[in-house]
Amino acid sequence: MSRAEDTSAPRAGAHIDGLLLGALLALTALGAVMVYSASAIPASQSARLGHDEFYYLKRQLLAAGVGVGLLVAALRLGARRISALAYPLLAVTFFTLLLVPVLGKTAGGAQRWIPLGPLQFQPAEAAKVALVLYLARSLARKQEKVRIFSIGLLPHLLVTGALVALCLWQSDMGTGVILFLVLFAMLFAAGARVSYLLGAGLLALPVAWHLVKSTPYRYERVMAFLDPERYRYGPGFQLWESLLGTAHGGWLGQGLGQGKGKLFYLPAAHTDFIAAVIAEETGLLGILLLVSLYAVVVWRGVRAALHASEPFGCYAALGVTSLVGAQALVNLAVVFGLLPTKGLTLPFVSYGGSSLMTLLGAAGVLLTVSGERGGFLRRAPSAVIVRPGAERSRAAGDARLDTGAEGTTS
Repeated sequence: MSRAEDTSAPRAGAHIDGLLLGALLALTALGAVMVYSASAIPASQSARLGHDEFYYLKRQLLAAGVGVGLLVAALRLGARRISALAYPLLAVTFFTLLLVPVLGKTAGGAQRWIPLGPLQFQPAEAAKVALVLYLARSLARKQEKVRIFSIGLLPHLLVTGALVALCLWQSDMGTGVILFLVLFAMLFAAGARVSYLLGAGLLALPVAWHLVKSTPYRYERVMAFLDPERYRYGPGFQLWESLLGTAHGGWLGQGLGQGKGKLFYLPAAHTDFIAAVIAEETGLLGILLLVSLYAVVVWRGVRAALHASEPFGCYAALGVTSLVGAQALVNLAVVFGLLPTKGLTLPFVSYGGSSLMTLLGAAGVLLTVSGERGGFLRRAPSAVIVRPGAERSRAAGDARLDTGAEGTTS
């Protein structure tokens, strides 16, 4: 079997996936509402923020506006031009990550942000999208050689490892985990040897455990995850309050704006733990709606990859879908006590300008592929191999069959 012939551009009349776009915009709108609900009272009582209850909402809406602009720009550029920008964007990302220790702003004990006027840019968020585009471009160029260790695995692993090392330098292990998840998902989809992927994963486990064990606050988070009640007044305070808020939500929640956990009980209520606020104020029904929206994004993202007309679009769609799905899954697992606490936002929903802008830009890449009706991953019907002399042999066989048939008839 052979792959269908690649095309360099979408079919004429291609359109974007309206259902996918609707789910993305719904998540962004839900995020704006919940960011305001989670941050209005704390912001209004903060002298540092000028007692402005709309402080975080205005910044979130500004980031959303920039992100929608990036989404539209991606749609206008198209997959071919975005593919040409993959390597330059990766180089710029490395440069900005190296600038963080020099120009970066420290918040929450970590130096991760570069001030850009009214917004603060976190290069680690851009690294996720830059890695997806780099892998998509590289895998598209190495389709027939992905199963070779020195071509299909090693260079991609080294680039990802360098990005992860720079993120760890900024005390950001959560982003490193997501980068590796995206790498393995895209390599698996591209056809890399499973034995190589399993071997790399097994080698990464002791390294990850060493990073956790050698860093006191990470080890304390693991202990708090294993026994939240015991550490509820220490490193497990955030997780404990998240679980309490989720339990108070019940089936239908306490009502929008009526949650108590955000009132100086739950730290980072409008950022990493915004799902706990959603659970408390809208209940299980709200969480099911949230999960359903992410399910639609993943479903339509995979569908876009399957219908992509060329390899870059296919791998880029798979990468963006893996990024959004993996980060949402990890964030929700942390909020509900299924994973140790990590500093990861809930895609499109949590407060965070860098995350929202870069993810909306990545969504534009996904939407450029979503309207294609190609079939890069579809297989052509199996061909019949014709060897020299096969036609003569076939003719002779047919003659024998005809003779045998006549004899039987007579």
